[in-house]
Amino acid sequence: MNTVIFRTVAPFIVAIMLVFSVYICLRGHNEPGGGFIGGLIAASAIAVLGMSMGAAEARRALRLDPLSFAGLGVLIAALSGLLSIFNGNPFMTSIWLYLNLGETEVPLSTPMIFDIGVYLVVFGTIASVALALEGDDGEAP
Repeated sequence: MNTVIFRTVAPFIVAIMLVFSVYICLRGHNEPGGGFIGGLIAASAIAVLGMSMGAAEARRALRLDPLSFAGLGVLIAALSGLLSIFNGNPFMTSIWLYLNLGETEVPLSTPMIFDIGVYLVVFGTIASVALALEGDDGEAP
């Protein structure tokens, strides 16, 4: 599967998949999608990159170990739940903030922050498994 055409087209496919995964993650509150599905799409993009360039090169492109993304995601998800405690509410109670930007109202919420944490956990975990299965022979990133 390592053809010149695939190696040439893969970076464009990966870029489109990563942008689409962020879109799916952020629209997940009101429509189907969310952090889990967005993270799966992003991890699939890294798997495609690993198939085209090799697992070691894909790890270098990430710059960080995929499990670091997973750890950061767990931390972000936990902190989103703790914000409600500081507000005097039970753990994981939603907090909403509405920003008025001209004529547009942008809602920000702790569920969105939690979804971003889930996105990073799923992305880091599945990307780590995919790159390990693609055979980098256990070399450290």
